[in-house]
Amino acid sequence: MSLLHHPHPWLGREVEDTATGRRGTLRAVTPEGHDPRPKAWLLPPGGGTEWTTDVSALTPITPVTRPAR
Repeated sequence: MSLLHHPHPWLGREVEDTATGRRGTLRAVTPEGHDPRPKAWLLPPGGGTEWTTDVSALTPITPVTRPAR
C-alpha cells in the first residue's frame, strides 16, 4: 500500500469504535500527524466527517458480532 497506509482485514467493513460507541466504515489505517502509530480512519453511515481512533478500539459489525453497549 502507499502513502503509509497499512493493510487491515476490515477495510471497507462497518465497525464500531469502542472508544466512542460510534459506528462507521473503516476507510484507512495510517499514521496521523506526527504520531507514527497507525490510526483507524472511520466514515460515519451516510457520509459526513471522518474521525480517527486507535486500531485496537475497533470491533467488526457482523451478524454474529453485537455492538458493545
